[in-house]
Amino acid sequence: MEGARATLRRLCRVAALSAGVAALASCAGRPSGIDYPSLSGVDLDDVVVQPEGEDDPSITLTQFKFEPTACKGIDLHPITQPLTYHDLTRWFAARGVTVTPKKARDNLWWYEFSDDEGSVRLRLAVLDDNQGAAKDLHESLLTHGPGWWGVRRSNLALLAPKAGLEEAVRFAAKYQLQCWGVFTYAGIDDAYVVGGAYTEF
Repeated sequence: MEGARATLRRLCRVAALSAGVAALASCAGRPSGIDYPSLSGVDLDDVVVQPEGEDDPSITLTQFKFEPTACKGIDLHPITQPLTYHDLTRWFAARGVTVTPKKARDNLWWYEFSDDEGSVRLRLAVLDDNQGAAKDLHESLLTHGPGWWGVRRSNLALLAPKAGLEEAVRFAAKYQLQCWGVFTYAGIDDAYVVGGAYTEF
């Protein structure tokens, strides 16, 4: 069994090298069984640039970063004080989105977005501190596998279901989530942070 897993990982690496991130999602990653709501109207030309700052980036891991001006007017300084789910709820409300979080347990909340095209549920974990949030998101992404993504801010970790990298970036951009927290996307062997917007160590 372990030998079969190792072989699959090797095949996925070869596929990823030859076909890019599209191969990542097809090789592994726990299926989410969902279709994301409509992301029409999100223009990535204003949201992403090449790592050197040039236009027309390839939306593949390590080949783009977020355009800092997409977060114009938003304080991107790292947050150190503890936050609650109310902080994320207010973030969405400030962008004209009314979403009512549903409590799963004391430290876990669900945020649901839906329209005629699909529905997605984001999981918000409230941890003790920023190290706990970073660990929670990283481990959750590795557990769920390629294509799952999320953002973290201070002691909050927001996990989103599997999506292609461009779809994940579009969803994040629609709600400026890359300006709210550190955008992280699961690859085959690790989780990758996309820079250029909110950053926290």
